[in-house]
Amino acid sequence: MGATCVCTFGTTPSVLVVTPEKRVVIGAAPMANIMDYIPLKNIMPFGLCTSMANPEVASATAAAMGVLTPVPCLPVLAAPWTPGVPNVLVGGAPAIDNTCRLFCAWAGIIQITSPGNTGVLV
Repeated sequence: MGATCVCTFGTTPSVLVVTPEKRVVIGAAPMANIMDYIPLKNIMPFGLCTSMANPEVASATAAAMGVLTPVPCLPVLAAPWTPGVPNVLVGGAPAIDNTCRLFCAWAGIIQITSPGNTGVLV
């Protein structure tokens, strides 16, 4: 909970949100697992999207005569964090750490740049 994330095509960092249903708490914050990848629940927008793979960016750019025109980010994530930490289970699924990645349908790669908790090594 509270880890800072970035997307390769986003304009601003975002914060990972972990809801308490996992019931594994470190300090005062719930610990994340690979299933914490739901847009607008766990993964918040990254400002503006600059990926031409995003149809809205492509359309806005075409309307601007080819000048890259970012649009508000809305992550489209089809699969959990990868690879996960297989020997540390949180709520029945592998924990995540700073080596894990998410892949957006618009070609963005999401990664953790700063952990929300530094008191536990996974």
